[in-house]
Amino acid sequence: MNILLAEDDLQLGELVSFMLKKKGGYGVEWVKTGEDAYDYASSVHYDVLVLDWMMPNGTGVEVCRDLRKEGYGGAILMLTAKDAVEDRVMGLDAGADDYLVKPFEIDELLARLRALTRRNYAPIVEETVSIQGVELNRNSQTIQKNGQSIQLSPREFQLLDLLVQNKGQVLTRDVMLDRIWGYEADVTTKTIDATVKLLRKKLDLVDRPDIVQSVRGVGYKVEE
Repeated sequence: MNILLAEDDLQLGELVSFMLKKKGGYGVEWVKTGEDAYDYASSVHYDVLVLDWMMPNGTGVEVCRDLRKEGYGGAILMLTAKDAVEDRVMGLDAGADDYLVKPFEIDELLARLRALTRRNYAPIVEETVSIQGVELNRNSQTIQKNGQSIQLSPREFQLLDLLVQNKGQVLTRDVMLDRIWGYEADVTTKTIDATVKLLRKKLDLVDRPDIVQSVRGVGYKVEE
């Protein structure tokens, strides 16, 4: 997940940015003014914008409203100390998708970010996709090559599909655990390694066990 954080409180901004990276495994760009938030969001794709209400050179509400007027369709979460009903209504009417009142727990922020990305902001994916000569069928959850079809378990397919959708990028074990099992699940990152091992055995049946590459001490990736 790639996040733009707009927060002018230096202490809070530094803490939230650090925790989103460390605990969430997300990419984070942090800006401190409404003007910068607008400029960044207008020129770079982010999965979620996290906008503080009160900022210099443009409030979060103003940034949100201006982006929506220009057709911005990404997810926007508003951070604010204002907890009156009319303030919440104002933020939502400006185009925010969610609203979190300060002070907040980082776990709640992470949960809200995950919920936002599970909505309709994810790109529509094709039924089938090919990677290194192997075809993934999302309906049947199979891999195919030269007419040979191998059935994957739901977790094996979700893991491979996640890597393929992010081909060229290294996904950490924590990120994969969150996206596939969820942080609340009673599993550990060792489950990722066990699933990859099983997946590679099935990829070996179509002569491509090397599709899923290990990145020592970090996680896994696939290349074009």
